[in-house]
Amino acid sequence: MSPRKSTGSLVAATLWRLFGFLTASAVCGVLAASLLVPTVAATGVAVSDSIKLFNSLPSELTVDPPSESTRVLTADGKPIATFYAENRVKVRLDQMSPYIKDAIVAIEDRRFYEHAGIDPQGILRALVSNLTNGGRQGASTLTQQYVTNVLNESLVSADKGDQIVLNGQKSMADKIREMRLAVELEKKYTKDQILEGYLNIVFFARDAYGIEAASRYFFNTTAKDLTLPQAALLAGLVNSPSFYNPDVHPENAVQRRNQVLAKMLSYGAITLAQHDAAVAAPVDLKITPGRQGCAGAEMAPYFCDYVSHLILNNPAYGADIGERERKLFRGGLTITTTLDSRLQLAAQAQVDATAGANPDKWGAAMVSIAPGTGKILAMAQNTVFLPAPGKFDTQLNFNVDSKDANGNDLNGAGGFQPGSTMKPFTFAEWLNEGKSLTAMVDASRRSYPLGFPWRSSCGRVLGAYSTSQKQLGAADDLQNNDPGYYRRMPVNYGLYNSINTATFAEATQLDFCGIQKMVDAAGIHSGVDNARVNMHQLGNLLGAIGVAPLHLANAFATFANDGTYCAPIAISAVNDAAGQKLPAETSACHRAIKPEVARGVNAVLQDVLKRGSGVYIKPKVQERFPVAAKTGTSNTNGATWVVGYTSGLATASFFGDALEGQKRPGQNITVNGKFYKAIDGYMLAGPQWANYMRQVARYYPTAPFPAPPESMTRTPSGSRTPPATRTPCFPGVNGALCR
Repeated sequence: MSPRKSTGSLVAATLWRLFGFLTASAVCGVLAASLLVPTVAATGVAVSDSIKLFNSLPSELTVDPPSESTRVLTADGKPIATFYAENRVKVRLDQMSPYIKDAIVAIEDRRFYEHAGIDPQGILRALVSNLTNGGRQGASTLTQQYVTNVLNESLVSADKGDQIVLNGQKSMADKIREMRLAVELEKKYTKDQILEGYLNIVFFARDAYGIEAASRYFFNTTAKDLTLPQAALLAGLVNSPSFYNPDVHPENAVQRRNQVLAKMLSYGAITLAQHDAAVAAPVDLKITPGRQGCAGAEMAPYFCDYVSHLILNNPAYGADIGERERKLFRGGLTITTTLDSRLQLAAQAQVDATAGANPDKWGAAMVSIAPGTGKILAMAQNTVFLPAPGKFDTQLNFNVDSKDANGNDLNGAGGFQPGSTMKPFTFAEWLNEGKSLTAMVDASRRSYPLGFPWRSSCGRVLGAYSTSQKQLGAADDLQNNDPGYYRRMPVNYGLYNSINTATFAEATQLDFCGIQKMVDAAGIHSGVDNARVNMHQLGNLLGAIGVAPLHLANAFATFANDGTYCAPIAISAVNDAAGQKLPAETSACHRAIKPEVARGVNAVLQDVLKRGSGVYIKPKVQERFPVAAKTGTSNTNGATWVVGYTSGLATASFFGDALEGQKRPGQNITVNGKFYKAIDGYMLAGPQWANYMRQVARYYPTAPFPAPPESMTRTPSGSRTPPATRTPCFPGVNGALCR
């Protein structure tokens, strides 16, 4: 509100008439003695003393903006969710139907535009009625009611709602103070400003504060489009929201509505024809409850939950959690996110379709990142946020970490074993150390016993694969999916066919500190505690530590972005209720991998879909645009993956056991009516990814990936690329280890 010019003469005249009336009525004492109590107590205080007391009362009222709902939007302006403690949407007076303005004045304060905050005639009427009939009729003006609402709202916003004094419990001192504040308020603001403030703050129902929320709740319309009978019903409601609630007491509501219409007619606000038509109109309710928080999100409930945690964990939105909660639930923020509604709807449809009815509660999830910005474009999983019959429900977000880098809760599942999707990082270090992507390695070796001479310039390599040393703590000899792969082969062939022994053969020639730096640079970390994945632990070469899909997708986006890493971001803009900008997330990018190394990885991962471990994935998206990918499967088949990307879109697709503990093997299971002896990355996560990418990749760049330098691709003399013979992964068959 902005102050108006002084109305001192009007105030003075009103006070003079008021106190003249008090004197003529022999109502002595302080002004409070006339405030509508059943009997008037004589105090012996002169009227002049009463005026002095009245003028000495506090006169400043801080009119803070009332609590407003916060909106969370997609990047393209679609609603995701609304947060509120009080469901309220502020609107200007000129955006309200003239019927609601006339109706509220007619029923609550006919002389609103004539008095200066307190109404002597109203007080006289109430006093006579109370003395005559023994009632407790009120005489509060709209301005006084507005003062009461402002005072109460300030207490609620400060978490002091228990200090609110209800109307029937107010002392004379309370009422005198409100009158004094009302008089001063009228000096600062125009009548229209006060009416606008009142209609935006007043309580209509448990889920409707202010006229806009009430219009939406009761009639699924806006304050601007309220009809005469609708406006009259809502105007009548504020006197007793419970007693006149049309959804609970329709007869009371109609009677009150017609009373409002009669007042409007008697004051000339409507014609007789309008009155009669409105009285005859049915109460056509369209109850539309507000959708509160992420549980009521219109889309992407888990992304919504992630965004809310980002706000609540960020000191930029308040010094403590209480302050941040008030900002989120009462601050009227508009939070614009990075989400693309086109991608989100497609991702949600796809994860829901993958597992079908899903009585065994298998998890399916996908998340997409924009290379070059880190913007999260989609985040979906096949669960519901709240329990529902026949549904897999959880509030855990499958796509994100359990905690952020500062230890704050993110409500994430904490990641899943990435399996062979970790292999490209060892291969990237191979190229980083200047080796050819077609160089030969000895993938026949299966035993890496304790004391094997690994190289590390910064630490000690842990673990061993040696059946003969099991009694000393070593694991069984290293295994591949098929016995035909224990032989010499080019390193690129070993990667696109996902050969475990080829990855280990590479590692024998590398500095493990370089592998560690490569993994760290791409943002890979534990999804449980945000700790680095220790690449000196041999099992982690094959993906033994849980990684969140969000960060796995973003690591592959680094390859797509020519080696430049951009931290994931979800919030692109935040504005408060006044339109002022608040801190948001911006792209934070840096060179993580040499461009020629990223290009070499991209070249080989394109072959995954053409001739390697992803050759059976359908539909064949590689026929439409250049695309690279990597499959991954944990040893027990409980976590399966495809992480793939174009030049403009990187997506991680997961299917597996997402329940707490993540212990179930993905073997001898039935999914969506089909039996699987063992699930592999290409079987469920693969089609989920391919169907989605085929639908949405066109919205973002799909340019060919830059080729790696010729020196990197030159085939060493005497080497030959053997044929690909990719077979499904059945653990335990021929000693197979899934990938």
